[in-house]
Amino acid sequence: MTQRKTAIVTGSATGVGAATALALARRGYDVLINYSKSEAEAKQSQAACREAGADTLLLRGDVAVDADCQQMAHVAMDRWKRLDALVNNAGITSFDGAANWDAVDAQTFQHIVGVNAMGTFQMVRACAAHLKAARGAIVNVSSIAGALGIGSSVAYIASKGAVNSMTLYLARAMAPDVRVNAVCPGLITSRWFVDGLGQAAYDKVKAGYEKNTPLGRACTPEDVAEAVLWLVDGARTVTGELILLDSGVHLGVVPSAPPRP
Repeated sequence: MTQRKTAIVTGSATGVGAATALALARRGYDVLINYSKSEAEAKQSQAACREAGADTLLLRGDVAVDADCQQMAHVAMDRWKRLDALVNNAGITSFDGAANWDAVDAQTFQHIVGVNAMGTFQMVRACAAHLKAARGAIVNVSSIAGALGIGSSVAYIASKGAVNSMTLYLARAMAPDVRVNAVCPGLITSRWFVDGLGQAAYDKVKAGYEKNTPLGRACTPEDVAEAVLWLVDGARTVTGELILLDSGVHLGVVPSAPPRP
């Protein structure tokens, strides 16, 4: 059995997943890099983790497919004989917006829920016994969509609401052996939003977000990774938390300052 701690990070080719895998590698974890489509980017993520000193595995898999989830757990245990952390980051959406909430068809809705919510469940189920043996941690990368009911589509909002509720349930069910928490970012400065919205629309959304949030900034992937790392490798008395990484969006629009007398 390896003396180094180990982690599986789903959807870790780009964005938050890649930043999280690298943060864990720098902290001394060996990491399984998972991707579904972005093979070239996944190899870049793997190379960065290796440069940071980690032993790595690279595995293509769709978390909506239970056999793929089981394979990830099996491959990690076969290589390292232990599993200390699971970061459920893989996620998808459709950019329909509030005005077009009823435009999403049943197949798209089910696919989004299948990846975001069912995928999270299936990964936890595949890894649960190994995480219990290591007294490890699970961090679900959710969204303020699930906490505030706002987001790119109603299907995405519903899926992340399910992730949040499941986080609370699993924190109770898997205690005291495994800590289970979620991070709920707001707008993230990653290509995921740019690709979904288009550059012009993204720039407009980002400007409005920065103007109207108390802290006046969007999350970077590294901001989210930092919070995930704390929940994985610190936070020894924290479980069942949904941590909002939204620069204060949940507080409401920043009020205008009254004029000085």
